Amino acid sequence: MDEDVREKLLKAGEILRKAVSEAAEKIAPGVKLIEVAEFVENRIVELGAKPAFPCNISINSDAAHFTPKKDDDRVFKEGDVVKLDVGAHIDGYIADMAVTVDLGDNSELVKAAKDALYAAIDVVKAGVSISEIGKAIEEAIRGYGFKPIVNLTGHGLLPYLTHAPPSIFNYATERGAKLEEGMVIAIEPFATDGAGRVVERGECEIYSLLKPKPVRMKMAREIIKEVQEKYRTLPFAKRWLSKAPEIIISKLVREGVFRAYPVLTEVSGGLVSQWEHTLIVEDGGATITTKD
Repeated sequence: MDEDVREKLLKAGEILRKAVSEAAEKIAPGVKLIEVAEFVENRIVELGAKPAFPCNISINSDAAHFTPKKDDDRVFKEGDVVKLDVGAHIDGYIADMAVTVDLGDNSELVKAAKDALYAAIDVVKAGVSISEIGKAIEEAIRGYGFKPIVNLTGHGLLPYLTHAPPSIFNYATERGAKLEEGMVIAIEPFATDGAGRVVERGECEIYSLLKPKPVRMKMAREIIKEVQEKYRTLPFAKRWLSKAPEIIISKLVREGVFRAYPVLTEVSGGLVSQWEHTLIVEDGGATITTKD
C-alpha cells in the first residue's frame, strides 16, 4: 500500500474515533437525535476530514440506515438500544465505525456484538478465508444466546465507495474469498434477540449517486450537480442538500440516477446491537484504523 494512502486511512480513522467517542457521550434520554447527528458530522469536519456518509442512528429493532430529518424532533428514550454508525474520509479514503449505546438493561446484547467484532479481528490476516471471519462472529454471538443478522454484512472500502467487495458474512458459510494484503475492510457484527434478519421499512433519508444521466427538470439537474460536486459516489442525506423535494428525489431513484437506502429493521421486532471497526489487512494480522 502506498504510504500516502495509508497515512490518509489512519488519519481518517483517528478523526472518526475521536468524533464518535464524543458523540456517544451525548446520547441520553431527552436529547434530540438530530443534535447528535449534526454534532458528529460537524466534528469530523472540524478535525480535518469529511463525513463518508450520513450519521446513522438506528434504535432498538432498527439495524441500519436511519438518519434524522433536517428538523427532526425525535429524542432518545430510556431503555433505547442505540447504534451509532459513522464514516469519515480524507480524499475518498474511508474509515467506518459503529458503537452501541445502551440506555436500558441490554448489556449482554451489546457485549455479544462487541465480542464478536474482536473475535473476528483476531483471525484477520492476508490469506484467511472470509468464511473464517463469519464463523468467529457467529460463534461469539450465539455464545451469548443471541443470533447474528444474516442478511447484513461487513464490506470492503475503496476510494469514494463505502460498500465494495468483499462481503464479510456475519455467520458461518462455505462461501467467501480470501483476504489479501492491503485490503481495507469494515467488519460489523449485528446481534439480535429476534429472528436474525432485517427487512426494509418505508422511511428513507439516505441516497447515493448511482448513474448520472441527462434529466429534463432544472431542479433535478441542480440536485445532481450538487451531489456530484460535494459527495461524488458517497451516500448523502436529504438534509445535506440545498433543496430536496421528495417528488424529485423519488423520481431520480425511479430513473436509476440515485440509489435509496431505506431503514432496515429486524423482521420480528427484536432488539439489535452493532459494533464496527475498519482494518487494513496485513501479512500477519491487521491494523485497526479506528481503534479506541
